[in-house]
Amino acid sequence: MVDVLQHARRFALLGALVACLVPSSSSALSDTVRPDCTLNGFLLHGKIKVVENFPDLKVKVVEHFPDLKVQTVSNFPDKCGKWKMVENFPDVKIKFVQNFPDLKIKFVENFPGIP
Repeated sequence: MVDVLQHARRFALLGALVACLVPSSSSALSDTVRPDCTLNGFLLHGKIKVVENFPDLKVKVVEHFPDLKVQTVSNFPDKCGKWKMVENFPDVKIKFVQNFPDLKIKFVENFPGIP
């Protein structure tokens, strides 16, 4: 009987360790840009407004290993990574941060989108 209890405890401990080490699928998907060019339910193209308070997404500009390549455009921000910077009626509000970003971007002149 004691052996069965010891095995049950070991099994429960192993299960708890695995649960802590392996991220759930929903959290893993929310931390990366999805193939449909969304992050946390926000489209990553369109009209973008930079704000200081209450952003939809926190963004860090990087040179290497971005989550998204961004091209700023004047017209037709209708493809993944094409952003038109606006002051009124934005699709998404962002805040530029140095720490703990939701999204890392690199500004490019050509070929925006998911790298």
